[in-house]
Amino acid sequence: MITERLEKLRKKMSERNIDAYVVLSSDPHTSEYLADYYKTRKYITGFSGSAGTAVILKKKAALFTDGRYFIQAAKELKGSTVELMKMGEPGVPTLIEYLNENVGECGKIGVDGLTLDYNDYYQWLEKLGDRMIITDVDFVGDIWEDRPEKPNSKAYAFDVKYCGKDTKTKLKELRYFMDSNDCDYNFIGSLDDICYLYNIRGNDVLYNPVIISYALVGKDFANLYIDDEKIDDDLIELLKEQGVTVKAYEKVFEDLSELPGKSVLFLDPSKTNVRIYNSINSNIRISKGIQPTTLMKAHKNETEIKNQKNAYIKDGVALVKFFNWVETGTPTGNVTEMSAADKLRYFREQGDLFMDLSFGTISAYGENAALPHYEPSVDHPVTLQPKGLYLVDSGAQYLDGTTDITRTVALGELTDDEKLHYTLTLKSHINLMTTIFPKGTKSSSLDPIARRPIWQEMLDFRHGTGHGVGFYLGVHEGPQRISSVNNDIDMDEGMVTSDEPGIYIEGSHGIRIENIMHCIKVGESEFGEFLGFESLSICPIDTRPVIKEKLLPFELEWLNNYNKECYEKLSPYLEGSDLEYLEQQTKAI
Repeated sequence: MITERLEKLRKKMSERNIDAYVVLSSDPHTSEYLADYYKTRKYITGFSGSAGTAVILKKKAALFTDGRYFIQAAKELKGSTVELMKMGEPGVPTLIEYLNENVGECGKIGVDGLTLDYNDYYQWLEKLGDRMIITDVDFVGDIWEDRPEKPNSKAYAFDVKYCGKDTKTKLKELRYFMDSNDCDYNFIGSLDDICYLYNIRGNDVLYNPVIISYALVGKDFANLYIDDEKIDDDLIELLKEQGVTVKAYEKVFEDLSELPGKSVLFLDPSKTNVRIYNSINSNIRISKGIQPTTLMKAHKNETEIKNQKNAYIKDGVALVKFFNWVETGTPTGNVTEMSAADKLRYFREQGDLFMDLSFGTISAYGENAALPHYEPSVDHPVTLQPKGLYLVDSGAQYLDGTTDITRTVALGELTDDEKLHYTLTLKSHINLMTTIFPKGTKSSSLDPIARRPIWQEMLDFRHGTGHGVGFYLGVHEGPQRISSVNNDIDMDEGMVTSDEPGIYIEGSHGIRIENIMHCIKVGESEFGEFLGFESLSICPIDTRPVIKEKLLPFELEWLNNYNKECYEKLSPYLEGSDLEYLEQQTKAI
């Protein structure tokens, strides 16, 4: 099937005399999670991971993806004729190097400009020499006979009692930034920024309460560009009261082309697609940087934090009930990875203000947990057994917050390696959670603090240690990121970020422990202000796999205090065997 699709695409390439066609994992809004309509890279390669880029040449094809997906990609690409390029591995070329090696100096490279952000486009122009980049093509769309429909959910208002600020206030803050930076206009292409600014939500992307739209803000106007059928008159009127005018989705191209010359337009080039960029009046000066709304929504206000803490209590209650159910049912041989994932959703659905999951549940037993982004399958059921480790990475969307948490639990007898790796992962988690650092510390600078216990044993993990989390928005949110990849963003008070180190041994086991943490002020000294973290996640950390002797006194104290806090906050909402399970799981060691 994949081979046939590749041949059809190559015929399209031949018609336009294109030497290489690049298929990105993106949509017109550079979203991380995509509606089915935009999953072109999955369609043309068969690889279902969330990150990857395909390159189709006249006689071969390649898929570039990172370390999170090496194992998964190798399995899914088998028999497809698509070669796996393990990004970052020795001897593996980068995407640009691969294109330079395989496309002649005056060759043509095609890509759908609606899915290519301007940052990458500019780098391509710089590094691909005289090779021509064609951006007005969508060859996958041309050959995709049963392509899903474009998402068409309804936008709805997000109540200020949850988010703490109305749209007028947010627009005032945005315009203050514009004035301070001598900008006349601000264009926003990223869906979560638009939904944050205008206090709206939708269901256009699975697990992400966003609506497909664009935004353009001037000193005396604010426009929302959205398809007519996606918004009703009541919401249009509500937005009008907040100073927002609703326009047709496609009208944004015309409005950008008609902005008065010599004015200044601010945009984030990493969140602006090439076709949008090319539609802007050429007489306008463009100012580039991270969207102010991205920084605004990263700094959660008091109302958001209060609501988020409430969401994590509900989430913790659901998780305790779930793990009790898993451990009770596993010895019967009737619990599979998939049935467990379904049961966890059931328990979460009982929580007040539940709306959806925040991503597909990673329910992974034994060796499957060695794939950081493993997906359980009905077609290939895996039964949990009363031995080894079981990893669950999951989360939910509640109106009062977005949750994300990973727990790895012992279902029975463990090997010495499983115990050691679990203990090292826990030490790594505690190291980051308890660190104190001066204000102004870059978020990426915190990464080695977490990895040190794992590095000491010459082990590592191929993913970031922490990502930002939205407030009833995307479970992955910037701009802060705790990662080995340099990030010029300060970890700052009010930011909500994950702490999720792990160890993955292919063919054997995988371990990850994740809490979501809130950056808070710890105190001041002669050296300035210092920050630290408090955990928002409230769910016991399994102590059965822990090698107690390998924990330092402060690590043991943190673990026991954390589990004690979990008991105090969750026990009022539990009874019977669930309460008994909580008591057992939170006993001090």
